[in-house]
Amino acid sequence: MFEFELGFNLFPYSKGVATRAAPGAVCHIIPLPSPRTTMTLLLNSAASACLAAAVALGFSALSPGMQEAKEASGETAKADASAATLATAKAFLTAAGSGDGETLRGLMASDFVWHNEGDKRVPWIGSWSGPDEVFGKFMPAFASGLKADTWTTDYSFVKDDQAVFMGTMSATLTKSGAKTGVFSWAVRVEVKDGKVKSWNWFEDSYGVSKAFHGE
Repeated sequence: MFEFELGFNLFPYSKGVATRAAPGAVCHIIPLPSPRTTMTLLLNSAASACLAAAVALGFSALSPGMQEAKEASGETAKADASAATLATAKAFLTAAGSGDGETLRGLMASDFVWHNEGDKRVPWIGSWSGPDEVFGKFMPAFASGLKADTWTTDYSFVKDDQAVFMGTMSATLTKSGAKTGVFSWAVRVEVKDGKVKSWNWFEDSYGVSKAFHGE
């Protein structure tokens, strides 16, 4: 068996990695502390195969320690992205709950979609696309049709660009004067580039529908 050592300062993270370059040849890729680039090769066809394998690796083979560091760095980046998603989604939820339309609009992406699940006979149930449609159609219908009596936000969790909030609320329906009683709600919020792209709302749609129709 032929063994070769390739020492490149272009392989800063490759210590201890071995790759089989050709039958009977093992290539050990080892970083060098000096800025120079050196190679120790046995000059035969197997050596050429070993060098070709190293080039094919794209100088990206990682030692176990450096692989762990790279993975940890990736996890940190993901955690940072998730934290940013949650912060934006919370700001949006707070603005929606307090009636801060200026902040709400400022956080919406240009292709934002607001979707409420439930009985489509209720004026504020359905989908609205874009800030203008949300503020021009959904908001007036919702504001004039329902008054929240109680509200809690009890849970939140996030992964990458998706955040979820869960809580309870109760409301009075303007048309009928009926009260919903306390029910659970949840909303899934998608955030892209610091803007809210979608808001998908879930509630006791059956209870809200009954109260709206006075049943």
